[in-house]
Amino acid sequence: MPQTTQTVPTPQAAQPPKPKPPEPPPEFQENDIATMDATALIRILTDASSTEFQKAKACQRTGELGPREAVPALSALLSNEKLNTYARYGLEPIADPSVDDALRTGLSKLKGNLLIGVINSIGKRRDRKAGPALAKMIYDADGDVARAAAMALGNIGGVSAMQELQTAIGKTKGMTRMAVADASLVCAERLLAEGQRAQALELYASLSAPGMPKSARLAAMQGIVREETSTSRPR
Repeated sequence: MPQTTQTVPTPQAAQPPKPKPPEPPPEFQENDIATMDATALIRILTDASSTEFQKAKACQRTGELGPREAVPALSALLSNEKLNTYARYGLEPIADPSVDDALRTGLSKLKGNLLIGVINSIGKRRDRKAGPALAKMIYDADGDVARAAAMALGNIGGVSAMQELQTAIGKTKGMTRMAVADASLVCAERLLAEGQRAQALELYASLSAPGMPKSARLAAMQGIVREETSTSRPR
């Protein structure tokens, strides 16, 4: 009977430990910033020797904490090309009217992408006091600014925004007119959410008229049908 031989496994050589990734230089380390309180964060934001990275991370951390006392330091960065977005990230969650004051001030001081960013933040915060300024900006020579202003006004909502958008759709052209129509649809939904059904239907009706941008017209018709056939609508 033939004998079988068993193969003895050769022991594996011990693998050398993987080298640890190199530590980033101190100016690019964020661990300390991620646990700082508002006072320490404001110190970074206002210190001229702080790097852009440190200020960006401080803005993000401030957005998590939402301290009112950080508003001046964050507002000062709205005009910074590299830190504007981070500053707005820090400002938007802070539940204090001083944020809205700072953003409205930016409307008259900033241009281009910095201005568009501030307009977007105003729309997110739904600051109705900014409505008149945004309504004028719908006619801005910079089409990107005009379209951002229209959308912010739609997000803010309310009867005043509705009226301004209805006026603007008759005075604008091309891409801006389409943006105004889209913003009007958003405004109509805001009106419905606030219980202003009659005004919302009035806005839908104006958007469904001949000559309106096709996509907005179809959406407005759908909105009318949805509301008129809803079992929860007022009788």
